[in-house]
Amino acid sequence: MTQTLGRLAEESWERFGDYEALFYEGVWHRGHDLAARARRVCGGLIALGVRPGDRVVVMMATSPDVQVLYQAVWLAGAVVTPVVFLVGPGELRHIIDDSGARLVVASPELLATVEASGAEVRVLSGVEELEQAGEHGPVARDPGDLAALMYTGGTTGTAKGVMLDHRGLWNVARDAYAMSHLEGANRAIVPVPLSHAYGLIVTIAGMHAAEPQQAVLMRWFDPKAFLELAREQRVQYGTVVPSMVQMLLALGDELRPLPDLRFLTCGAAPLTRAVLEEFERRMPGVQILEGYGLTETSAVTSFNPPGRRRVGSVGLPLPGYEITIRDSAGEPVECGDVGEICVRGASLMQGYWGETTDDSTALVDGELHTGDIGCVDDDGYLYVVDRKKDLIIRGGFNVFPRDVEDALNQHPDVVVSGVVGRPDPRVGEEVVAFVQVRPGAEVSGDELVEWARARVGRVKYPREVRFVDNVPVTSVLKLDRKALRAQL
Repeated sequence: MTQTLGRLAEESWERFGDYEALFYEGVWHRGHDLAARARRVCGGLIALGVRPGDRVVVMMATSPDVQVLYQAVWLAGAVVTPVVFLVGPGELRHIIDDSGARLVVASPELLATVEASGAEVRVLSGVEELEQAGEHGPVARDPGDLAALMYTGGTTGTAKGVMLDHRGLWNVARDAYAMSHLEGANRAIVPVPLSHAYGLIVTIAGMHAAEPQQAVLMRWFDPKAFLELAREQRVQYGTVVPSMVQMLLALGDELRPLPDLRFLTCGAAPLTRAVLEEFERRMPGVQILEGYGLTETSAVTSFNPPGRRRVGSVGLPLPGYEITIRDSAGEPVECGDVGEICVRGASLMQGYWGETTDDSTALVDGELHTGDIGCVDDDGYLYVVDRKKDLIIRGGFNVFPRDVEDALNQHPDVVVSGVVGRPDPRVGEEVVAFVQVRPGAEVSGDELVEWARARVGRVKYPREVRFVDNVPVTSVLKLDRKALRAQL
């Protein structure tokens, strides 16, 4: 790779010619039109003072505008900082302040969240204003320069900026496309947010294709709309998370076979064998192919290739990655033994954003220690056994227990709280809070649920509150999450 993502995107449009690239809300958007819009938005960004290396926060619901804006930011030499639409004002403020963003571009319906954050930064509603400037070509940058700053949580639950460069994102997208491609499958349905790490890879992967790829975008996932779109547009593959599979199964008799659909890729959280088998029983001809990755690995680390899937596994490492399972002493374990999943490869993050952030526990001699527990079989297939971290993944989105606890602990009647995840067949993991209240306090679980919901957003708030006399702690007075899980 000798160029950056903005220029490479333009080359892909030129290579494929003008064609129907993105379908969205009843309209097909042509490739050359999207490329021209990206150049105009690039001109608008530069006119606003965005310079190479500046961070641009993108908080938008899925639409063609997101891909246009990503390409425009890269053409301007700046850095995309995607934010999923479900974050609350407090977390958004942290991301804006920590990244030092020059600009926030948000969908109109998300402007209230930006305003509530109180961040002192210029905010635009969509890309329309940016398109008023003249077209601008790519600003010279190096493939090793920062392309995206993606915020994720560490072991403390504090959102940290993961630094991903142009070369790493390009290579992972290339390898993910090569491993998942089936001859003749060139039309995909995309119900996942493009502001998610995997959504970012999805926008890049099609640039590697030998033939034009077409995407059917969904602004928000709805199971009935998913089926209708997939049938109407004759999609051949798509990307989902486990909670979406559960919602499709919940349709009952309305879930009917789709003759053109061949496979769905699935990640973000474990999918139980029972759910996978039930879905495939009701959707003959469709395979679910699971993969594994972290934001720190540019979203994808391993994948089950079509025709070589192993149920229960998250697949084989991408060509650019090497996976080693290590014991608590850091030594490699025997094949089939369980230990921490560690990853080495050229597409790993550069590190965490900010000089004060300690990433030494994550990157050791160029190897990422994921904090996840798993094993590898004799043929190199990876299996994720458990999560070493306390992270809860609900419906494909990260929930950091400390965020929820901090919100609950602000309630005047709460002494202390502890939050853990319990397995849930619909969303993967559900958020449960254990709460110790002040003597004589008269507060209900519903009241605390609503209190948390108002402060941490629609994904993170606990769906269940359990009152306890004392929240358990360890011998060194740390919250004992193991004891809490045992109570579940």
